[in-house]
Amino acid sequence: MVWNPFQLLIPKKFLGIDIGTSFVKIVEISKFGNRKKLENYGEVEATVLYERPFRTFEKSTLLLSSQDIAKAIMAVKEEAKIKTLQVVFSIPDFSTFFTNFELPAMGKEELPEAVKYQARQLVPVPLGEVTLDWQVIDNNFSKEKSPNLKILLVAVPNEIINQYQEIARLSGLELVALEAEVFALRRALIKEDEREPVAIIDIGAQSTTCNIVDKKSLKTSYSFDMSGNELTEVISKGLNIDYIQAERLKKKYGMISLGPQERQAGQDIKQILLPLIDLILGEIERIFNNFYQIEKKEIKKIIIGGGSAFIPGLKEYFSEKFDKEVEIANPFLNIFYPPILDKTLKEMGPSYAIAVGLALRELEY
Repeated sequence: MVWNPFQLLIPKKFLGIDIGTSFVKIVEISKFGNRKKLENYGEVEATVLYERPFRTFEKSTLLLSSQDIAKAIMAVKEEAKIKTLQVVFSIPDFSTFFTNFELPAMGKEELPEAVKYQARQLVPVPLGEVTLDWQVIDNNFSKEKSPNLKILLVAVPNEIINQYQEIARLSGLELVALEAEVFALRRALIKEDEREPVAIIDIGAQSTTCNIVDKKSLKTSYSFDMSGNELTEVISKGLNIDYIQAERLKKKYGMISLGPQERQAGQDIKQILLPLIDLILGEIERIFNNFYQIEKKEIKKIIIGGGSAFIPGLKEYFSEKFDKEVEIANPFLNIFYPPILDKTLKEMGPSYAIAVGLALRELEY
């Protein structure tokens, strides 16, 4: 192989594509030297093109509308004039199986077989039907801690992987990797110098996921069904209005305490949302308590991501309930972009964190 110094002057570019229930979001990021730059971004909503979501539940699993998604991707590529072909797709947390377990201390050569053996006991379907990924999340051999290796195991149904390969083929893209959403979020939102436990709460359209990261290692990831769509539905039913009106009111009023006149007008959205929001916070608190029981550490900061992160008053309500530092996800913080986009990208940040993390994946390797 001949060394070509001019190759070092060509920026690397990758696409991160987050395929959600209602939206497809695309981010194109380049890297030149140590500088990462936002080249392009775009999204399309399922209802703009079709009368159905991009994802549907069938056979107890989450299936993709491959043709619809491919058309959506090509529409965004054409509109944004995206030329990059290499792509990393997201795999939603609720279509994967996560678990943690411990193994006795052993060498790197022995680990793969030991993990596979343990996976047979833990994964609820035959291993031939899934693809496994795993990482050591704690190998602290101090006297105060167990010398065992803590393993995070992820199992993805092969059916899902085959569908992503088909989407890439139909879109004319080169599929470089698939990655669970939680790992993309961690990469996009956790700072290099972060040393205390951080919780990333991703409130998506279909589910909410609570991820706890300590010293850049993912310690736990747990998804539950309460979601942004469900918040809109309770408003729709509570006020007897259609879904679109309810979504507008959720984004306008959210968790803000209103005056008497607005309450009389039937706009006190906070009181409608409170029971469900408190259920979400209750689940998160239970996860925090479990983490403390195992690790003996307190969560120091909460990052809220997903499409519902900017519900008015939600950040303040989280802060009040947990008495912790709370911030809104901003995956563009360490990425160069034109200053004119600053306000737009801050507003987009919570819902684009997964796509950004996916694009950064290959740039960091």
